Amino acid sequence: MITTSNLSKKYKDNKVLLIDALEIPKGQSFGLVGNNGAGKTTYFSLLLDLIQPTTGHIVNNEVQVNKSEDWKPFTSAFIDESFLIGYLTAEEYFYFIGELREQNKADVDKLVAQFEDFFHGEILGQKKYLRDLSKGNQKKAGIVAALIGNPEVIILDEPFANLDPTTQIRLKEIIKDLAEKQGTTVLISSHDLMHITDVCERIVVLEKGEIVKDLKTSEATLKELEVHFTGMDVL
Repeated sequence: MITTSNLSKKYKDNKVLLIDALEIPKGQSFGLVGNNGAGKTTYFSLLLDLIQPTTGHIVNNEVQVNKSEDWKPFTSAFIDESFLIGYLTAEEYFYFIGELREQNKADVDKLVAQFEDFFHGEILGQKKYLRDLSKGNQKKAGIVAALIGNPEVIILDEPFANLDPTTQIRLKEIIKDLAEKQGTTVLISSHDLMHITDVCERIVVLEKGEIVKDLKTSEATLKELEVHFTGMDVL
């Protein structure tokens, strides 16, 4: 589904990403972890053609993302609040995204209604602009907007940050349902090792822009990651 080849990104003499090869098959729940500056957001930005690679390329479902926009109809993402339109209400934003993805208002309403428990009554019907919502509620709106139109690939950068525990648990259910029941390819980055091992069947660790671990998730994965990041065995 997603193939990365000889990919690098440099800013002057500073190398921020160097991935020789990475294959992410269709329907995989894929996690990307690493400390700040490891290259996680850079990789997602390259995958979404927000920045240009220094060398190499990424192919998404046979489309080279920096050469064609044909990947956009089947790919969605929420990276940060810059993906929102602050002067729209949540409902207006959902309908706007729906139009882009050839969904009518009834289609959008049907999908959004599935996430009323995710919104906790704090987003819909509030007559608030997105820019006036809390960081957590902005994130909830952005994540649900990324689901509109049943995309084949969904990319979420730090989706658990700024969310309360109840919402984090519901989000994990949503992500698992996307990958396991709907066959969606889901890519997630997170600093929360427990959450990402709960929802991802495969986890790649980046350090200084390079892959240092590629793990199939098991009961031992969380401990292995904790040992890696702390440098000591965790009881």
